[in-house]
Amino acid sequence: MNIDQSKIPQATAKRLPLYYRFLKNLHASGKLRVSSAELSEAVKVDSATIRRDFSYFGALGKKGYGYNVNYLLSFFRKTLDQDELTAVTLIGVGNLGTAFLHYNFSKNNNTKIELAFDVDQSKIGTEVGGVSVYHLDELEERLPENVTVAILTVPVGSAQPITDRLIQKGIKGILNFTPARINVPEHIRVHHIDLAVELQSLVYFLKHYPSE
Repeated sequence: MNIDQSKIPQATAKRLPLYYRFLKNLHASGKLRVSSAELSEAVKVDSATIRRDFSYFGALGKKGYGYNVNYLLSFFRKTLDQDELTAVTLIGVGNLGTAFLHYNFSKNNNTKIELAFDVDQSKIGTEVGGVSVYHLDELEERLPENVTVAILTVPVGSAQPITDRLIQKGIKGILNFTPARINVPEHIRVHHIDLAVELQSLVYFLKHYPSE
């Protein structure tokens, strides 16, 4: 099936990994078929949205039958390039960075942190979660060409200068965990994740939009 990925709405694209993770769990449990209602309950996305998301990829299921789990799993694995490893670097081995290194996306077979950088001499030359930590001064020398994604868990003031260096080394995507809104060329993709803002948002919704 030839699909123009550029025509898939970004909101739909962001939900695809969520669907894929649930389908992996279904497959592991031996389930062969799933309805949009079951998917909806599991991933907390309404059935109409799921059907609309799936419709962008053609006929993935049959009315009254639901979706074939094996087929969907195979389809989304290919769509999300799950058979191709994405190498990642982590910049900033503080508390959050250390947690990432120990986790290292162990449930994802297509994403792996290959190396990390920091300026703390007590961490340089060590391994955290099996990942080697190098001095940030060695970024240009150490960062391999196959590493295309970076995770930023550094102080705010360091975010932009480090981003500029990463782009010069060919990084295409950045997961930014700093409050800084870094500036990048149009061809670079940045996802900002500000944990403080997310927490404030959660508290606000708890107060003003109580669950029914």
